[in-house]
Amino acid sequence: MKKYTVILLMAIMLLPLTSMAQDIFAKYAENPDVTYVSIKPKMFQMLAKMDINTDDPETQEYVKMVNSITSFKVITTDNKAISTDVTNWVNSRKSSLEELMVVKDDGVNMTFYVKEGRDSDHVSEFLMFVDGLSAITKDANIEMNGKKREFETVVVSLTGDIDLNQISKLTQKMNIQGGEHLENKKK
Repeated sequence: MKKYTVILLMAIMLLPLTSMAQDIFAKYAENPDVTYVSIKPKMFQMLAKMDINTDDPETQEYVKMVNSITSFKVITTDNKAISTDVTNWVNSRKSSLEELMVVKDDGVNMTFYVKEGRDSDHVSEFLMFVDGLSAITKDANIEMNGKKREFETVVVSLTGDIDLNQISKLTQKMNIQGGEHLENKKK
């Protein structure tokens, strides 16, 4: 009995650490060294209700996709300590995600992960992690809020009932490199 009490006590003590590690976005939402974006489900619902030509089948598919998104969050930072923390958070989540694609170019590493959804064409989470951006942004003249900024790390999380075929079409229309590979993704 004493053994179980000690285990329960340790689990209770470690609970705040695990919940903090699970939500890197909440941890850095108010940090001035981070650009933070969070789009809530209500915003997606509003976007879906906008006056859009719903007679077009392609538009109907995009509206359907927008309605299926429950969360869109982004963290961008040039702070090395935060970048390390974000990297550690992504690494801690790898076991529950499937690596979809890796792009390495000129010191920049971009990795796409997914969490399995209801079938092979759907995912419940799409996570994009980009690291090493300072190699290409340090000499760029990027200003935010009147300050010159460099970017080292970006993490994007999209959750919901996400249709990979629709994401593929959207990335191709937006000319996002690598989007065509999503269309061929089968679990």
